Amino acid sequence: METIAAERRASKVETEQLTYLLHGGKDFVLRKREIEIAVASDPVYDLKKYHYLTGEELFEKAVKASVHTITQVIPQLDISGIFERQLLTQIIGGENPFALHTDMFIPTITGQGSPEQQEKWMPLAISNKIIGCYAQTEMGHGTYLRGLETTATYDPVTQEFDLHSPTLTSIKWWPGTLGVNATHAIVTARLLTKGQDKGIHNFIIQLRSLNNHVAMKGITVGDIGPKFGYEQMDNGFLKFEHVRIPRDNLLMRYVQVLPDGTYVNAKTSSKHSYGTMVFIRSVLAKFSFEMLSRALTIAIRYSIVRRQTQNRPGQPETQLLDYGKQQHTLMTLLSTVYAIFFVSQDMLQLYVTTQSQMNEENMELLPELHASSSGVKAIATTLASQGIETCRISCGGHGYSLSSGFPFLYKSCTPSMTYEGDNNVLLLQTARYLIKVRKEIREDPEYTPPENVKYLEGVVRPNSVNFRSPQDQLTLYQRMAHCCMERAVAKVTQGEKNGLDYFDAWNAAAIELIQCAEAHTHYIMVKSFIENLDREEV
Repeated sequence: METIAAERRASKVETEQLTYLLHGGKDFVLRKREIEIAVASDPVYDLKKYHYLTGEELFEKAVKASVHTITQVIPQLDISGIFERQLLTQIIGGENPFALHTDMFIPTITGQGSPEQQEKWMPLAISNKIIGCYAQTEMGHGTYLRGLETTATYDPVTQEFDLHSPTLTSIKWWPGTLGVNATHAIVTARLLTKGQDKGIHNFIIQLRSLNNHVAMKGITVGDIGPKFGYEQMDNGFLKFEHVRIPRDNLLMRYVQVLPDGTYVNAKTSSKHSYGTMVFIRSVLAKFSFEMLSRALTIAIRYSIVRRQTQNRPGQPETQLLDYGKQQHTLMTLLSTVYAIFFVSQDMLQLYVTTQSQMNEENMELLPELHASSSGVKAIATTLASQGIETCRISCGGHGYSLSSGFPFLYKSCTPSMTYEGDNNVLLLQTARYLIKVRKEIREDPEYTPPENVKYLEGVVRPNSVNFRSPQDQLTLYQRMAHCCMERAVAKVTQGEKNGLDYFDAWNAAAIELIQCAEAHTHYIMVKSFIENLDREEV
């Protein structure tokens, strides 16, 4: 411990101010510390035997802890708002089996429910009288929402929707909180009325009785079984056999089905349905920062206290952190952590701004938000997952122990590379947006592209480069992104000239398109990093 203390004394970093920056300001940090003290002294959250428990025991412990949190800790500490609840979950550690209730069920009702629906459902959800989840992913489809097969067919005679899972692949599969705990779900299904398929919509459906927790008639629901990790989360399956729900269980802030089956929607209603998903992708960038920063803290502290090899006679063995390769490995990751942090903050702010405009039916920022959050989610989760493994390796054999903390962090982080959108698919979506912007720039002289893609108008090659200059670095990243874009477009165009249809030409250029999206995302991360470093408080 004295070795770590000596290193801290030698540092010139104002750690308290840095803590305020990373955790939402002084007031929020003081509140965080207050909650940490309460959690650390509560025996319900004791994790000393964590690694010796079975999967079933871990889940049972997590459920008991969550119930204790809801019934005792939240009232005692006067926890309010979604951010304080997420903070409490983060401090408690482990997986929260009720996470989807606060992270997706409640925000979806808030964002897509009519005022009347919010008045009905929000008091029940906030008071935890009902526990919800978000059932979108099916056994056969995940990222490709238009391929979802669950149907909701409207019956004007009874003014009800008939929910049905017509195929094996239409069974909902993977939603968290669904397997054991949820009483209700936001279910994503195809809305069918008057013989027409109106596409994907969200419905509120009761899954289990509030009296005895038994599944409702026509519903088959349960846990999907052991997984790579997430032992404390009850990921589940859900099958409907012609389940009837009232007409007003369709989330109706932007769409309606009238009693006679007439479908009414705002012109932008389909775009609003992406709100929850885009929000979660933005949140995942911050989650990546948190996971990688924990791993890096472990690795750096270990590299300070661990010594290896007596390189000078009569002198102590050399600290691991004094070896050039170890320094380069960990300090590179340290800068990566801050880059992810700053861009995650920017993405959340862009989401808030976009959501505010969308409430006024202004969709101007939505394409950029969708493309940027897709790219940032993909890059941040990949960097975090790979970085955690690098940290483990940097600690030698001790990093392989469960007690090191790395296995838990890796198991918690690595699924984020596929849930809420497979990273390769998301990068291709970013590339599609970039190609569309490039086309508009060339076809419409009046078009003004968003700030993050202005480089598609062209980047001037600098005569000389100062690699220590942040602006010169940014110019190089712009040029790299621009070159990758032109190469990808050339590959698609050549494919079409060779007789391929657009899909086959696009598919043949998938590698170049992903590289183009990666380069663009690296550019906006570096841009965010530089701009944030110029802020006075930073």
